[in-house]
Amino acid sequence: MPQTNPFHSMVPRKLTDSELARAIRLDMESELDAINLYAAHIDATDNEEAKAILRHIMDEEREHAALFWQLIARLDPAQAEHIKVMSRKFQLIVSGASHEAVEAVGEGGEGSAASSEPGLEKRLTVGSLRR
Repeated sequence: MPQTNPFHSMVPRKLTDSELARAIRLDMESELDAINLYAAHIDATDNEEAKAILRHIMDEEREHAALFWQLIARLDPAQAEHIKVMSRKFQLIVSGASHEAVEAVGEGGEGSAASSEPGLEKRLTVGSLRR
């Protein structure tokens, strides 16, 4: 697996939260790649001992990915807002809500930042242009 070194030339300063979030996204990408590799190895063998070890390691990678996701949400407020909005959209989608209700979230509709914070303007999105 190729390794990406985000610090190939060390900078003489600490990373900002935004820069650290970018680096953590690369770390998370590596965790997800490892999960997929281990799953492929599990599917490719009948050796139960190997499968047990690979499942254990794969579960640890899942834990790492989840922890990275939480850290990114803390380091990047815009990402945290997307997570909040997408969680609401997910709930609406799986509950069978209309496409319009789903797309209204985050665009000044129910559950959006624009409806709760004065001064935030409505942004054009592919969904809003469809109407």
